[in-house]
This record gives sequence, structure tokens and C-alpha cells, in this order.
Amino acid sequence: MCRALVCLFPLLLATTPAMARDSLGIFESWGAFRDAATPRCYAIAQPATRRGQARKGFAAVGTWPRQRVRGQVHFRLSRARAAKAPVMLSVGDRRFTLVAGQVDAWAPDARADAQIIAAMRSASSMSVTSVGADGRGFADAYALRGAATAIDAAALGCARLR
Repeated sequence: MCRALVCLFPLLLATTPAMARDSLGIFESWGAFRDAATPRCYAIAQPATRRGQARKGFAAVGTWPRQRVRGQVHFRLSRARAAKAPVMLSVGDRRFTLVAGQVDAWAPDARADAQIIAAMRSASSMSVTSVGADGRGFADAYALRGAATAIDAAALGCARLR
């Protein structure tokens, strides 16, 4: 059930009016937000880009208090991946295989979520790699400075919501 919830995360982000979200803070390239109506809180960042390149995709760590889901990692890939291409996450010197849809990827379970977040707290960057639907490899790279603070702010933002 928890994994199915993250499938709805991008849809909720896209369909919820921006005014329904409260900013909990911006920490370097990471932001923390709360949507008390849902309720949900999340830390989110866009991948680093090259000059002139459009930003696509995001990395997020979400909390849904009513569903008792905390610290769930989710990636929206910058490109659609090839049907059978694995999606790998590198955080510092740690490597994780993610469960993926066409443009979204998640940790396979809550234990892996916790391991990824622990790795994020001690690394300076992370990248998600796969092979695109066009057959070319791609990587979405994220700076992690501010990520731990944003994750903590999001967790605290939902601590009293149920």
C-alpha cells in the first residue's frame, strides 16, 4: 500500500493548487513544504542542470501522517526510461537499485528508504542513472547540501498532522 501511495505523489503535486502548500523553508537547493489539507509534507529538489538546459524531474522525500508513511524517497526522472532499463541511485559511495515506472522511481521498501536517507545525510551529491526510451543513457545529479535540513523540516512540519 505504501508504494502505491507514492505513485500518486506526482499527481498530487501537479493537481494541488500552489496556495494549498505552505513553505517550511528553502535550504540551499532543497525546499520543504506542507500541505495540511492532504496532509503531507515533503522535501524536494530539482536536478542540477547545464547552462541553457531545462530542468526536468525532481527528488523528494515525503511524509503522509494519516497513512503512517515517513521518509519515503521518490524520483521523477528527467526522461522516460527504456522499458527494461534498471534505475540506479548513487549516493556518495553507496549504490541502490530502484523500483521504477516509466518516469518515476522509488526505493523498493521502507528499509531502503531509510538507508538512502542516511546516505544522503553524509554525502555531498547523488545521481540517478538509467537508459532512456531513445536508448541513450542519462543521469540526474543532485547536490545534497541542505537536503538533511529540508528532510527534517518536512518531517517536523507533519509531526502533529493526522
